[in-house]
Amino acid sequence: MKESAAKDMLVVGKITGCYGLKGWVKIHSYTEPVENFKGFGAWQVSRRGAFEAIDFDVLKRHGRGLVAHIVAVDDRTLAESYKGLEVSVPVSALPELPEGEYYWRDLQGLQVWCQEGGNRVLVGLVDHLIETGANDVLVVKACDGSIDMRERLIPYLPGNTVTRVNLEEAMIEVDWFLDDD
Repeated sequence: MKESAAKDMLVVGKITGCYGLKGWVKIHSYTEPVENFKGFGAWQVSRRGAFEAIDFDVLKRHGRGLVAHIVAVDDRTLAESYKGLEVSVPVSALPELPEGEYYWRDLQGLQVWCQEGGNRVLVGLVDHLIETGANDVLVVKACDGSIDMRERLIPYLPGNTVTRVNLEEAMIEVDWFLDDD
C-alpha cells in the first residue's frame, strides 16, 4: 500500500467473518457510535497493497457490531474472501467537528508539553489513544528532546488534564505531574 494513499484513508472497521450463507459479513466498527459506520459510503478495502471499492446494500446492527450484505456477493464462499480485511473511507468523507473536538488521528504524533519546576518541558509524542470507558487516554512515548525515556498514560480530559490543543503547532499542553505516573 502506498504511504500517501494510506494517509488519505481512515480505517473505520474490519470484516471479521461471514454471517449466514448468502454473502453477508460481520463487521467490527471502529466508529462511535457503531452506527456511524453506515453514514460514510465510499468504503474501500485494502487487498494485496491496493484499495478497492466495496459497497454494502444492507447494513444492520447486530449485537455489538454490524452485519452487512456486500453488493454482488451472494454466497458464503465469496464472502469468506473478505474476512480479515479492513474497511476504510477517504479522510475527506469525515464530518467536520465542532471547535475543540478532534479525531484521534489528528492527535497522534503531536508533542506533549507540561510545566515542571516552573519550566516548560517536552514529555513526548502521542503514539496512540486508548478508550477506557471512563475517558480516553493518551499514550505518550519518549522522543528526541523529551525529559526522559518513559512512556506515559495521560488521561485525555480537555479543560482538566489537557489544557490546550494546537494542531497548527502540533502540540498538546497538559497539567500533569511527571513524578506521579
